[in-house]
Amino acid sequence: MKNSYEVIFENNRKWVESKVADNPNFFEDLAKTQNPEYLYIGCSDSRATAEELMGAKPGEVFVHRNIANVVNTLDMSSAAVIQYAVEHLKVKHIIVCGHYNCGGVKAAMTPQDLGLLNPWLRNIRDVYRLHQAELDSIEDESKRYDRLVELNVQEQCINVIKMACVQERYILEEYPIVHGWVFDLRTGKIIDLKIDFEEILKDIQKIYNLTSSDWVMNRKTK
Repeated sequence: MKNSYEVIFENNRKWVESKVADNPNFFEDLAKTQNPEYLYIGCSDSRATAEELMGAKPGEVFVHRNIANVVNTLDMSSAAVIQYAVEHLKVKHIIVCGHYNCGGVKAAMTPQDLGLLNPWLRNIRDVYRLHQAELDSIEDESKRYDRLVELNVQEQCINVIKMACVQERYILEEYPIVHGWVFDLRTGKIIDLKIDFEEILKDIQKIYNLTSSDWVMNRKTK
């Protein structure tokens, strides 16, 4: 009996065979370049895989994942991914996707010392602090947990919008647009939180405008 590690290579072989059967030039074309329209920033949870839940093919989504889909400007990994996607891949949409039953969010709601996870989870605890009145008013713990997942996505979207590379390209091309999603593991459905990208830009431009240019939002109203 093959162990689970060996099965991976067998699955890969079958996948290659199926792709080549459908299109003999599939991998030759795939190797040439990538031109994704989407940057997906999601959780590292093994149950929430970007391409599968989106029904996307190889080359269609640029992906960054970490615990609880956090965008921290001091995190060089997420910052580099976003800048590369915006400036070089020219993605048109940036999606921050959380998911219900997120272990990282639940850990952030738990008052205990989690060692090296503490500084990372502090980002989510900060979200709780910003929205404490709303969250504490929710008596049902599971619903409070779900709401923090949603609010965490919202705040991480704002962190993306604060970045200079996102602001600068939007001024020039009116892209990328930032979206907030939650993947519901209980139903398999993606929920669009309908983040108002342009309204957030207007709200934060006084403090987080890093461009020295007039914003497109202001020009639209003239």
